[in-house]
Amino acid sequence: MRIGKNKNLISGAIIAGLMILLIIVGQFWTPYDPNEIGMLRAAPPSFQHLLGTDNFGRDIFSRVLTGSGATLFIALCTVIIGAVFGVIIGAFTGYFGGLVDEGLMRVNDTLAAFPSILLALVILSLTGPGKYNVILALGLLFIPSFARIVRTEFAAQKNLDYVRSARLMGAGHLRVMFVHILPNVGKTLLRGIAIGFNNAVLAEAGMSFLGIGVSPTEASLGRMLSDSQAYLFSVPWMALGAGLAIILLILGFSLLSEGLGEPTC
Repeated sequence: MRIGKNKNLISGAIIAGLMILLIIVGQFWTPYDPNEIGMLRAAPPSFQHLLGTDNFGRDIFSRVLTGSGATLFIALCTVIIGAVFGVIIGAFTGYFGGLVDEGLMRVNDTLAAFPSILLALVILSLTGPGKYNVILALGLLFIPSFARIVRTEFAAQKNLDYVRSARLMGAGHLRVMFVHILPNVGKTLLRGIAIGFNNAVLAEAGMSFLGIGVSPTEASLGRMLSDSQAYLFSVPWMALGAGLAIILLILGFSLLSEGLGEPTC
C-alpha cells in the first residue's frame, strides 16, 4: 500500500500535527491569562470564551492550551527516556544474546512484572509530585517495553545476509548494531513510540487526576479533569475541553501507529 493510500497514517498525521501546532502556539499566546480569575464564573461557551469559563472565571480554552503543553512535554520526555535506554538495552541483548541477554532481560522482566501505576506511586512517594519527577518515574517504567521491542527485532536481524556482509567487510559490533541494523527496525520502533506516547499521555493524565502528578500550581489535562469532577452536571463544559484534547491526542497517535503497521508497497 502506498503512503498516499494509507488513510490511517494521513489522518493520524493531520490530527496529531494540528494538535501539536495548536499546543505550540498556546505556549506563546493564549486568548487570556490561563490563571487569571475573571468575573464571568462558570460561563458557557461563547464567542468571548470558546470553551466557557470554570468555577473561578478562568478561560478554559486558554487553560487547555497551557495544560496540553505540560502533558505533551511530559509525554515526549517520557518516551525519549524510555526509547533511548530501551534501544540500548534491547540492542545489546538482542545482538549478543547469551549471558548479556539473560542478565539484562531478567532485570527488564522484573520491572515489567510490577503494575506500572504502582511503581510510579512508589517512585513519586520517594521523590514527591512535580513535572520532572513524573517524567523520571514514567521514563523508567517505559524502558522495559522499548527494550523488548528492540531486542526482538535485533535478534531477528542479526543473522541476515546484510549483517553478515557488514561483518565480513570489517565493521565493528557497534557500527553493525547502530548503523546497519537499527535503521532497519526503525518502522517498528516508530510504531512503538506512537503507542508509548499514547500510554504516556494517559499515565500523566491519570496521575495528575489522582493528585500525584504535576504540582497544583501547574495546569495539566489530568488536573483539569480532576478539578471539574465536582461540576460535571452543573458546569459540564469544564471537563469537555481537557477531555477532548486527550481524546484527539490519543486518536492522532493511534492512527499513526496503525498506519505505520500497514504495508507500504
